[in-house]
Amino acid sequence: MDSKWAEENLQTIRTLMERSAVYRRALAPIMLCAGTVGIIAAAAGLVFQLNSIHAFCELWLGAAALAITGAFLIARRQALKHQECFWTPPTRRVAQALAPALTGGASMSVLYLTGTNDGTFAALLACLWILFYGCAIHAAGFFMARGIKLFAWIMIAGGSGCFVFLVLNQGNWNLSGHWLMGVFFGGFHLAYGGYLYLTEKGIPST
Repeated sequence: MDSKWAEENLQTIRTLMERSAVYRRALAPIMLCAGTVGIIAAAAGLVFQLNSIHAFCELWLGAAALAITGAFLIARRQALKHQECFWTPPTRRVAQALAPALTGGASMSVLYLTGTNDGTFAALLACLWILFYGCAIHAAGFFMARGIKLFAWIMIAGGSGCFVFLVLNQGNWNLSGHWLMGVFFGGFHLAYGGYLYLTEKGIPST
């Protein structure tokens, strides 16, 4: 084993452990931002009845882009506040952990090409997005506070359970993709962000 490579990875792990409290504080506004975007997108989809797979994908891919932009700006602002570089080795590790599952989830958007107006396809796509997102967060959770893994498992279990239910019932149960996205990406993000804010006082400063 190359000693320089081992030393670099050891330093990265040590830095991640030292900054876990900082990452935890950064997660609170990021989760609230993502949750707010999710609730607004779900409300828009339900009110304007954007039920076709085209409309569903356009709405939620746009919402995802907005949430990612918001998360980036929040993380960047915190890095500047603490006079730190943004794209550090630990940050790269987290991004690398997130990338595979997020890429897999994004590839599911190929259902967009079907052009069907059947809302069942939108619900199935929502389940797959939730499942892959949970896997991505779980992978990144190895570099963050322990609670993020529980949040990830809620996403994984929820997405998997809803997907199996839809398949077994052959789409006969009227489950809206917008409701699914609103609950998981909106409600759960807001709940977890609120929990992080409420418990932040117990986190030591770094």
